[in-house]
Amino acid sequence: MSNFLDRAYTAQRAVGIPFRLCWAGLFVVAAGVLFVGNGYQLFQATMLLAYAVSLLGLNLLTGYNGQISLGHGAFFGIGAYTVAILMDRFGLPYWLVVPLAGVVSLVIGYAFAWPALKLDGIYLALATFGLGVATPQLLKCRLLEQWTGGVQGIAVIKPEVPLGLPLSQDQWLFLYAVLICAIVFWMANNLLRGAAGRSMRAIRDHALAAEATGLNITTVKTKTFALSAAYTGAGGAVSALAVQFVAPDSFSMFLSITLLVGIVVGGVGTLWGAAFGAVFIMVIPAFSESVSKSAPWVVYGVLLIVSVYVLPGGIAALGNRYRLMRSHR
Repeated sequence: MSNFLDRAYTAQRAVGIPFRLCWAGLFVVAAGVLFVGNGYQLFQATMLLAYAVSLLGLNLLTGYNGQISLGHGAFFGIGAYTVAILMDRFGLPYWLVVPLAGVVSLVIGYAFAWPALKLDGIYLALATFGLGVATPQLLKCRLLEQWTGGVQGIAVIKPEVPLGLPLSQDQWLFLYAVLICAIVFWMANNLLRGAAGRSMRAIRDHALAAEATGLNITTVKTKTFALSAAYTGAGGAVSALAVQFVAPDSFSMFLSITLLVGIVVGGVGTLWGAAFGAVFIMVIPAFSESVSKSAPWVVYGVLLIVSVYVLPGGIAALGNRYRLMRSHR
């Protein structure tokens, strides 16, 4: 059984190689967007980073632990509403509410996961589907309306630039999103390179064999689900600051499906698959509308089908293919 865990560790060691190589490229691109991009481009870049953080959370759950969630849009919404409520009702600063949004999402994710993970496979997927469907309706509930704003939603104030820095609010928010994204990816990389990451992968690859080695499968799955919810909630928190508004209909079931599509296209079970998936989520819908104003979702669906057939391992698999091609030369 120890050989089984060793193979899981060997497989995940490759995660750190592209991660380190991409650091320089990430900050070069961020600097270019910061000083060249206009207000709308900075908004798009900030939203891309928010989606990357959220997709990373879902990828930890699905790609690294083998659990399927059809309701992670709910945690995205919980993170966004946590920011809106804490800033609007309690006057807390933006730099504090984003981590708090992650903590709130973690607690709710843990509370949901503990009983739900007694289910498995399609039954767990249906349970998370129910969560995704119910959350927008709960946000509209009259009992919670004094906190959530009901169907009217809540406006969020864009963060002010601190210390008199010569930056616009859009530039500062983008820098803040870059910082959050870098910290989250760094934490995920360290997690996956350690014993926790090996345990997650071992359960994904063969749950019975992992249990035979002494792993508590329920505990690992519950903690992974909670951590995944925290990451997705943090991404939702950043998006709330960027959009400056939250409303129940913004976190419909379609958002959960979009997040799942993002990790599949980007690359399931890879750190950078979350980043590639975020690019797909931001770029392809806009491209679809430019191709066909009357039926953009038809174009989107066709592109999605083509990408799945052409790149079954996701965009991140291109790097592995390139390395294999070079090794055969």
